[in-house]
Amino acid sequence: MNVVDSSGWLEYFSGSKLADVYAEPIEKTELLIVPSLSLYEVFRKIYKEQGEDMALKVIAHMQIGRIIPLDSRISVFAAKFSVDKSIPMADSIIYATAHLNGAALWTQNNEFRELSGVRFIEK
Repeated sequence: MNVVDSSGWLEYFSGSKLADVYAEPIEKTELLIVPSLSLYEVFRKIYKEQGEDMALKVIAHMQIGRIIPLDSRISVFAAKFSVDKSIPMADSIIYATAHLNGAALWTQNNEFRELSGVRFIEK
């Protein structure tokens, strides 16, 4: 199972030099888990920069994966993780979603570089 951090989705949809790296987990849709918070973060960024039509297309593609809503189990784990590791809320929720679902987290976020279950990608 795989979770792609919001920044990875943005790299993929922008066609950046890292798009091919993120294509691996994103295009294996049968193994793709999408935290509901990622829908928010990606939609917000695309909506702000490219408008609603593009943002809706991107979100439709993301929903091909299995959407995991923020629930009490993820919330509590993320809160403890946030305090223990001094990691911001959104990042903690995305990590908790991956961790509690036995998924690898694909990210370029340096805060996760040394954590187990993380596939760190250099920017």
